[in-house]
Amino acid sequence: MSDVSYQAQPPLEFIPPTFNPLLLRFVHLLLPSYISWQTAIAQIEADNVEILADLYRQFQEGKIRFMLAFRHPKTEDPFCLGYLFSQLVPKVAREQNIKLKPPIHAHFIYDRGIPLWAGAHVGWVAAQLGGTPIQRGKADWNGLRSARDLFANGKFPMAAAPEGATNGLSEIISPLEPGIAQLGFWCAEDLQKAGRSEQVLIVPVGIKYSYVDAPWNAIAQLLSELEAASGLPVDAAGYSNPSLESLYPRLLSLAEHLLSVMEKFYTRFYHQKLIEQPTTSEELNDRNAALASRLKALLNVALQISEQYFDLPAKGQLNDRCRRVEQAAWNYIFREDFKDIKALSSIERALGDRVADEASSRMWHMRLVESFVAVSGQYIREKPTVERFAETTLLLQDMVTRIQGNNPLQHPQLGKQKVKITVGQPISISDRYSTYKGNRLAAKQAVIDLTNDLQQGLEDLI
Repeated sequence: MSDVSYQAQPPLEFIPPTFNPLLLRFVHLLLPSYISWQTAIAQIEADNVEILADLYRQFQEGKIRFMLAFRHPKTEDPFCLGYLFSQLVPKVAREQNIKLKPPIHAHFIYDRGIPLWAGAHVGWVAAQLGGTPIQRGKADWNGLRSARDLFANGKFPMAAAPEGATNGLSEIISPLEPGIAQLGFWCAEDLQKAGRSEQVLIVPVGIKYSYVDAPWNAIAQLLSELEAASGLPVDAAGYSNPSLESLYPRLLSLAEHLLSVMEKFYTRFYHQKLIEQPTTSEELNDRNAALASRLKALLNVALQISEQYFDLPAKGQLNDRCRRVEQAAWNYIFREDFKDIKALSSIERALGDRVADEASSRMWHMRLVESFVAVSGQYIREKPTVERFAETTLLLQDMVTRIQGNNPLQHPQLGKQKVKITVGQPISISDRYSTYKGNRLAAKQAVIDLTNDLQQGLEDLI
């Protein structure tokens, strides 16, 4: 995600969902060609689609309300889900003699920040397709009310990514945000108050990417480019037939070098204290463990740079801290006191722009952290596949791109990919509702338990 803005502006407006069936029909017709032309995806297949087809049948018969809680490793995930709805579910429904009324679609929750860096037209398209925005770092009551209403009363089921953001890793799930579970219980509550009998479900959906052909040559080329950008010597000799065994030492050396550069950066210019040497016997003898320890310390320091500026507490998991920093920066850029920006003096506007510029600069440190919240240091060694190697290399490329001030969304395409979507077993929220409505403490624990069960359900689909 690019920096949001460098000028102070009025507060962000809510973008109401305004579903347009003609646009959806056009998107469904265009989607297969768009995926083929504009992405590296060559094939999309899915398991357990019959579960989803039957859920849509029950939804259309007024028996259930449900939300698809999908994995979110890459920005291409929405295209894959659109293909699932428009192509795979109708096909399986016909094969299973399940009668469904078209279109097969889902309302969805998206980050309000996306139109800021992807363009205002993206917000318009999302609204026309029945999407509703949310500001992730605060209690966005307009966004929550809209999502809550769509879950209980929308024309379609809901879809949302409980991880809250992409992490670039197909086989690691970031800690889930509790908002999805809370929306589920609110839906059950709204149905009960309205005297309606629909059951409420959450359906975990896995999305996993793999390469059609192992792109070791492309990975080797990307490593060479990153080495050159980082000031490391590039030894092109001996890599005519690159493999994991030959490239892994280069990847480790690149990661170690980038960590050293960033450690010196934060130590010298931000006066931060960092772990300079491995602290345990395991780390002393294991480069991966040492890297993991150093990365954890670096991410913590980078976030503290942002948190100190915005006067935020350094507590909670990394992803929670990132969301607080993001929202604090937005509050400095999209100002409540700038609603009538034309009424401000030139000095007030200039000072506002200076604050916005500084907020964007401080948020840059958080963006670095955001790319690495799910990195463990053991990802490749635990399962040495070309997919894990490529994903890790692309995360390092993301870091270098951000440092250079370029667009981190423009990832190189290492090779054609195939996508596997797996529909999990539905989790009943209605069965848990009696526990949720006991008291405030019970409701909080019910949300925690449902979030944990959903996390496990998604992990089971890997």
